Amino acid sequence: MGDVAVVIPTLRRLDSLERALRSVFAQAEALERVSAVVVADNDPDGSAGPLVARLAAEAPAPLIYAPAPRPGVATARNAGLAATQAPLIAFLDDDEAASPRWLVALLEAQVQTGADVVFGPIRGRVPENTGWTADYLEAFFGRAGPAETGPLEEPWGCGNSLMVRATALPGPAPFDVSADQTGGEDDKLFAALSARGGRYGWAADAWVDEFAPPHRATLRYALTRAFAYGQGPSQTAAAARDWTGVARWMVIGAAQAGVWGLASLILFILRRPSRARAYDRLARGVGKVFWMNGLEPKLYGTALLNPSAASGA
Repeated sequence: MGDVAVVIPTLRRLDSLERALRSVFAQAEALERVSAVVVADNDPDGSAGPLVARLAAEAPAPLIYAPAPRPGVATARNAGLAATQAPLIAFLDDDEAASPRWLVALLEAQVQTGADVVFGPIRGRVPENTGWTADYLEAFFGRAGPAETGPLEEPWGCGNSLMVRATALPGPAPFDVSADQTGGEDDKLFAALSARGGRYGWAADAWVDEFAPPHRATLRYALTRAFAYGQGPSQTAAAARDWTGVARWMVIGAAQAGVWGLASLILFILRRPSRARAYDRLARGVGKVFWMNGLEPKLYGTALLNPSAASGA
């Protein structure tokens, strides 16, 4: 019996979900380690059910359908975990496709580093007609890291990760459902893990491609998420009642907003494509200042039931 389960949360992305699943089925070197592939369907209508039923006969490991009908990113992750008892959990997002050695690279890196959580690199992909922001958006949806496998000082996001359940995912529902609509459930999880002395690792060869659909491959959507990312450090400090830390992050954010606001203006006047990255850093700085509850963008959960409205498209 295998010791790792692959969990894929999903919400109404049937084509990309099938691509993600087939990429997991192709993990030939690691299939003997896979106890289950779990699809956590976050659609109240259960739209992924027929696809999972159709692919079950082709799956090289048990393919489990885990309904999570209340839309929310943390709820979906918790439902996926509840469907398996595997001691190792690999998370793959439904808009990602794993390279053939993805899982074995994650597993090897975990052994090498002894980390509680291991992360891998991501190549961002955007539609061909994206325009002048394409380079920025591919970098935004991607994730770069060290050239070599080894320990990491700080955590990344859940997509493309391997977690040791006993240490990284304590309890029946380790993801905080208060983050269902805003995201950041992984920030809270990793903040708690870091406080317990948790360790992180990097698997340099565990590549996945992340395909941004047209309604997400926009500057407006990316900057909204950049603002939310910027809120993260201040919100983490506030949750720990570290008000000195909150003040420090707000000062840092204000400084970043000033520097990158000026850079954004200059690059806008010059019409340089690099202005998109300046806008991104400006948005992250502003997020550190305006971190308060009620100001978080609603990008997940019910927002994904109407993605065009959520993205402003």
